[in-house]
Amino acid sequence: MTLLSLDPSLIDGTGVSTNAVISYNSVTAYLQVSSTTGPTGNVNIVTLAPYLLEPLEIPGYAIEANANVFYNAVNNRVQMSSYLRAYQGFTSGYTSGGSSPAYTNTIDKFSFTSDGNATDVGDLTVARDSAAGQSSNTHGYTSGGAAPVTNVIDRFPFASGGNATDVGDLTQTRLTAAGQSSEVSGYTSGGYSIPFAIRNTIDKFPFATNANATDVGDLSVARSDVTGVSSPLSGYSLMGISTPGAEVNTIDRFPFATNANATDVGDITQTGSRASGQSSAYHGYKGGHSGSTRIDKFPFAVNSNATTVGDITQSRFEAAGQSSTVSGYISGGRSPTIRTTIDKYPFASESNSSDVGDLTVGRYDVAGQQV
Repeated sequence: MTLLSLDPSLIDGTGVSTNAVISYNSVTAYLQVSSTTGPTGNVNIVTLAPYLLEPLEIPGYAIEANANVFYNAVNNRVQMSSYLRAYQGFTSGYTSGGSSPAYTNTIDKFSFTSDGNATDVGDLTVARDSAAGQSSNTHGYTSGGAAPVTNVIDRFPFASGGNATDVGDLTQTRLTAAGQSSEVSGYTSGGYSIPFAIRNTIDKFPFATNANATDVGDLSVARSDVTGVSSPLSGYSLMGISTPGAEVNTIDRFPFATNANATDVGDITQTGSRASGQSSAYHGYKGGHSGSTRIDKFPFAVNSNATTVGDITQSRFEAAGQSSTVSGYISGGRSPTIRTTIDKYPFASESNSSDVGDLTVGRYDVAGQQV
């Protein structure tokens, strides 16, 4: 937990009252702030969406529910408790598992602060591909996958290079599922099982303890080869294959605050599958997919279709997605040539990606994490 200091001038054009009464409204997910307006200093309540507060001075943080928020008269700032967004990193991206074409257990790490090649920092518990990736603030996770098809949830530390350990199981053995991350939990959505069965399951497992996942909801339609994206409040499952040979462009959303089914909130610009997913503070992205170089972007604040904002350097699929606070990354994949490429594109502007490094070995069907 960290205290963010916010300039009151950034809050809806009003000044903040000394000893301001500030509370979190769990119904609307808005902060309510006592503020002064006009020359007479009348006090009123300003209702602020979380998106207006994040990230003003420190990127990568979100506001906690029931936040400890107060006015500091010494530095004329509002201070509020916050948490790191697990779906965005400050320092490093990770690419785990995959096929090269043999199954691999490699955990690669590359820098967000400078462009360069990845280094091998550890191993998964078993060589596998097609796993979903999740991130807490301290550990990376891979869930499910094939070698053969498995339900294992692996965890590896960010603080030091090290191998993964088996910390739990999904409710079903499956592969090609999407991974999402809230502040406290990892999610695995969709995928398919052997004998062949396409899944609509949304599994949830805790970051605080080693435990099995529980089934907390369903996608709007069962599909495999899905892509995961996370916002501060919700998980998103993009695209995929609903029946053999039938690709979709659906954007599903499900809440982190409650266990519930997903709803269809928009469409990607093309039908497709096996894309990589990235997340800024305000938008979800998908980078490339089967037969496409497109970078698509859609908003978290409203239900809306995606728009194309750029292209990745190579047409490739089954790559991993990672997100820093300022950039999206696409690592590995195939086209069908197996790739080592690490691509990077900015969140602040709509533009193409650039090649900024290489994985230790080319591979596809990889999972992505960040810290």
